[in-house]
Amino acid sequence: MKLFSPRCAVAAMALVLTLLSFSVAKGADQLRPPAYPLVACDPYFSVWSFTDQLAESFPVHWTGNIHALTCFARIDGQKLRLMGNPVEYYNSARAMRQTEVQVRATNTTYTFDDLGVEIKLQFTNPNLPDDLMILSRPATYVTWTARATDGANHEVKIYFDATAELCVNTVDQKVVANRESTDNLDVLRVGTEAQEMLVKSGDYMRVDWGYFYVAAEKGVAKSAISGAVKARGAFLKSGDLPKEDDKNFPREAQDDWPVLAFTFDCGIVGKDPVAKRLILAYDDEYALTWLGEKIRPYWRKDGQDAHGMLEEANAQYADLIKRCAEFDGALFERAQAKGGVKYAELCSIAYPQSIAAHKLAVMPNGKTILISKENSSNGCAGTVDILYPTTPIFAATNVELLKATTTPVLEYAGKSGRWKHPFAPHDIGQYPLVDGQKYGGGERTEENQMPVEESANMIIVVDLIARIENSADYAKEYWSTLQKWAEYLLSKGLDPENQLCTDDFAGHLAHNANLSAKAIVALACFSDLCERAGKTDDAKAYRAKAEEFVQEWMKLADNGDHYRLAFDRPDTWSMKYNIVWDRIMDLKLFPKEVVDKELAYYKTVQNKYGIPLDNRSDYTKTDWEAWVAAMADTREGFDSVMEPVYRSLNATPDRVPLTDWYYTSTAKHQAFRARAVVGGIFMKLLEPEAR
Repeated sequence: MKLFSPRCAVAAMALVLTLLSFSVAKGADQLRPPAYPLVACDPYFSVWSFTDQLAESFPVHWTGNIHALTCFARIDGQKLRLMGNPVEYYNSARAMRQTEVQVRATNTTYTFDDLGVEIKLQFTNPNLPDDLMILSRPATYVTWTARATDGANHEVKIYFDATAELCVNTVDQKVVANRESTDNLDVLRVGTEAQEMLVKSGDYMRVDWGYFYVAAEKGVAKSAISGAVKARGAFLKSGDLPKEDDKNFPREAQDDWPVLAFTFDCGIVGKDPVAKRLILAYDDEYALTWLGEKIRPYWRKDGQDAHGMLEEANAQYADLIKRCAEFDGALFERAQAKGGVKYAELCSIAYPQSIAAHKLAVMPNGKTILISKENSSNGCAGTVDILYPTTPIFAATNVELLKATTTPVLEYAGKSGRWKHPFAPHDIGQYPLVDGQKYGGGERTEENQMPVEESANMIIVVDLIARIENSADYAKEYWSTLQKWAEYLLSKGLDPENQLCTDDFAGHLAHNANLSAKAIVALACFSDLCERAGKTDDAKAYRAKAEEFVQEWMKLADNGDHYRLAFDRPDTWSMKYNIVWDRIMDLKLFPKEVVDKELAYYKTVQNKYGIPLDNRSDYTKTDWEAWVAAMADTREGFDSVMEPVYRSLNATPDRVPLTDWYYTSTAKHQAFRARAVVGGIFMKLLEPEAR
C-alpha cells in the first residue's frame, strides 16, 4: 500500500481545520464539556480528559481509572508539556499555553500557542454512521500540526507515550510488550500475559484481553518500549529515546510503568504547517459472547486481523480526516438549524459518548448487532430501556444502526427459545457476555421486570424503523413476537400494575401515567405496523383501542392544570416525555391541549438547571428533558426547556462524561456517566422538516 506524503497529510489537516472553523463561525464553544473525548471507540477502548487543560491531568477511562497518555514538545530546546501530568517532570516541562479546545462529533482538537509556535493536537475517531466497517474499526488518529506564529523559524520535536494501563483491568496484572511491523508501519504492542478472554462481566471494568497498539509510518518517527521515567527523561534531556527496548517482560503494569513511546522530529518549522500522526488501536479479537459462543467484532467479519486493520487505517487517513470534518460540519449545521448553536454543541458532545457505549459485532447467524453496555449502572448488555432513549441518534443518522440495536433483542426473545415471558426482556446479558437477561428475575421469574416499559419500547422503535424505511419488512420477521407484546399492552398497558419503568432508580410505581402514555403510543405504533403489513382490520382495531385509551387516560390522569404522576395520586406531576412520539411520528393521538397543558405546567416547577423528573425529587434525566423540549411546537418552547440544560453543563462541578442524571437545583450529577442514552438528545433532529 502507498504511503501518504507529508504534503498530503498537511493538506488533509488544513481541510479539516477549515471545515471545523466554518461550522462554528460564531467563535469559541459556548458549552463546556464536562469531560473531553479523546478515544471513543467502544465501552472498553474509551479515553477521556476530565480537566479543561489537557496538561493538567492524565487522561482516564470513562470509569475514572487512569489511562495515561503523555505528550511533550521541545521548541528550540525548551521543554513543554501538552498532555498528562507526570509528577517527575512537572517542573522541568511546564504546561504549554492552551488557547482553545473544541469537541465535535468525531474530532476533539486542542490548540496550544507558546514560544512563537502553535501546535494543534487532534484526536479523530472516525465514527461515521454510514460506513459500518469504519465505525466499528477500533482505531483513533492522533495528529499534531505545528506552525510558527511569530514570523521566525523554530526547531520542534514531539514526544508521545501510552502506558500499559490501556490493556489491563487492574494495574497489578502482568503485561507483555513487543515491537512489530507491517509493510508501511512501525508498531508497538502491549497486552496482558494471561489473556483471559471473555471470562467475566460487570460494569466498572476495563478490558484485559487482546492487545493495545500504537503505530506510526515507517521512517517518520523513533519509537521505544521503556519504563515511563526513562523514556520521558531521555526525551526531555536530549530530545531522543532510549536506544534499546525494555525486555523485562512479563511484569505488572505498575512495575516501572511500561510505555509505548514515539518521538517526531518536525525539523525547522516556519509559517507552513508540519503534520505528524499516530494510530492508537485495540484488537480484542473476540468482542462478545452470544448465548455462550464467542463472536467477532464487525470489523473482523471478513477475516481482517490487527495488522491489516492498521494498514487500512493508515492508507485511508487523508480520506477519513476529510470525511470526518465534513460529517462534523454537516451534523453541527443540521442541529443548529433545528435548535441553535448551543443545541448543536450539545449534540456534538453527546455523539462520541453515545457511539462509544456500543460494540458492533456479528451474530453466529451473520446478522449485524449493535450491543450497548449499560455504563455506570449494572453493566447490562443490550438493555431495552437503554436502546429506547438512545434511538434518536441512530434514527437521525443511519437506520441500519437502529436495527442493529433491536435485532439482538428480537432474536433472543423471539427465536432463541430462552425467553418464556409474554412481554419483552429488560436486557440480553451483562457486558460483554450476551448470554440472557441478568436484571431482576432474569429468565426465571417476573420479579423486578419492566413488562409494560420494555414491550412498548420495542414496538415503538420497530415502528420507527418501518416509517424510516417505508416498509414493514423488518417487523414481519418478528411479527408473532411483536404481536404478543402488543396484546400484552392491550391487557396491561392502560393502567399499569405496580412495577418498574426505565426510571427504575425511583422505585416501583403503580398506575404510572407516563408509562401508560407509552403503552398507548405503542398500540398506535403497532396499528401503523399492521397497516403497513397489509393487516387492515388489525390496524383499525389497535388504533381504536389506542384512541379509546387516550380518552380514559385524560380522565384518570387529570389534575386540573396538569396531569398526574400516578392515576391514584392527586396533586402530583411528572414529565410525560413518552408523548413526544405523537409529534415526531404525527400519530394524531393525544389532543394538543394535553401537551400544551403539560409544557405550561413544567415552567412552574422548572429549577435553575432543568425540569425535575417528577415531584418526588429535584433530580432529572437529560435525555427526557430533550424529549420534553421536542414536544414543543415552537422554537421558543424548545429553548425554554433546553437553556437550563445548557446551563447545567457549564455549572456542574462533576467532571465526568456527560451525565444523564443530575440535580436541577445544583447541577451536581446524581449518578450515571458515559451512557449511550445521551443519544436521546438528538430527538429534535427527528422532527419533520416542515415543522
